[in-house]
Amino acid sequence: MKILFVSNGPTEDAIGTRIAQELGQEILALPLVGSGKAYEKVTRLILGPRREMPSGGFLFGSWKNLVADLKAGFLAMTWNQWRTARSIEADAVVVVGDAYALTVGLVAAKGKPTYHINPLVSAHYLEAASLWERIRDWGGSDFTPYERLLHKSVRAVFVRDQKSLDRIRRLGVSHAHYYGSFALDLLPIPERDLAPLVGEGSLLALLPGTRGDEQFSLPIMLEASRFVPLTPAVAWAKPWEALPPLPGWQAEEVETHALRLSKGEKEAWILREAFSAILHRSTLALATAGTACEQAAGLGIPVVGFPTPGPQYTQAFARRQKRLLGPALHLVDPIPEQVAAQVLLLLQAKEIYTHSSQAGRTRIGPPGGILGAARHIRMDLIN
Repeated sequence: MKILFVSNGPTEDAIGTRIAQELGQEILALPLVGSGKAYEKVTRLILGPRREMPSGGFLFGSWKNLVADLKAGFLAMTWNQWRTARSIEADAVVVVGDAYALTVGLVAAKGKPTYHINPLVSAHYLEAASLWERIRDWGGSDFTPYERLLHKSVRAVFVRDQKSLDRIRRLGVSHAHYYGSFALDLLPIPERDLAPLVGEGSLLALLPGTRGDEQFSLPIMLEASRFVPLTPAVAWAKPWEALPPLPGWQAEEVETHALRLSKGEKEAWILREAFSAILHRSTLALATAGTACEQAAGLGIPVVGFPTPGPQYTQAFARRQKRLLGPALHLVDPIPEQVAAQVLLLLQAKEIYTHSSQAGRTRIGPPGGILGAARHIRMDLIN
């Protein structure tokens, strides 16, 4: 059986890849945002232009993002993706993404069995949202009439949390299902033992993101960490050359994937291939990231965040994520002293810390979303 995966974002690609691995069939992939590199694990046939846009997929995050993408050929890329979708012949289609991705997927399916995994919309986003926020982010915060119309043409819909399942079923989509968190399923077991590098104490996870926000946020996080009695560890996914300027910090490459930073008496670590290892050792996290922030919260780690100039973790994005995570996320201004003060408050006020930790676990939910969706799709195709 030949199964096409359509997805529109790096996290969506990762979810699609994991489901594809579980299905064990011939896989085709059509990534709509970026190169879809994750699919290289499951197929050699990755279709479409596979182009990286300046916004990193956050086309409507700001006017700057929109203009940059249009100048980089967004319209031509989109047209080529639609042409590719119309030309594909597959036995089934799995869509991971929003209503737009589902539209493309249904065009490609041509009536064949189609399944929709929506890891984006959450009913939690509707909490405490102003009327303007609801209008501006309607398709990302709620299941719109258009999306529900498309759902009439799919075999099953999979959502990210129990609250969203309750809402979508109230809206009439009876074939929606919830099996657990997608984000936590993407979190691997700790990659390695960090004790030989960072010692045995608790860590302060620094999660600056990978979309460009880290150029602004990482220096602030490191400065804030100087006032905190935890060892800061940065989860870094890029080459060392991509690090932003870190004034006053002295760097030493201890091993291939580890940099030790020092400033005065404070020591910090920048580690590659250790994201899960860092999280599982951390008491608190500083984050200007999307999925990584949710994964930290899902593990019961309170998160302190602050807005950046973008492209991802803008003021609007930060407020939106706050509605999703509630008490698990504490937003402050991008000032090191304010960031540190919030961390110290959480460390000292046990009731606030416990409430924050429990809120993250509750809102993200237990793992199981990817495996549950894969099992459901596999059994449905067999029958």
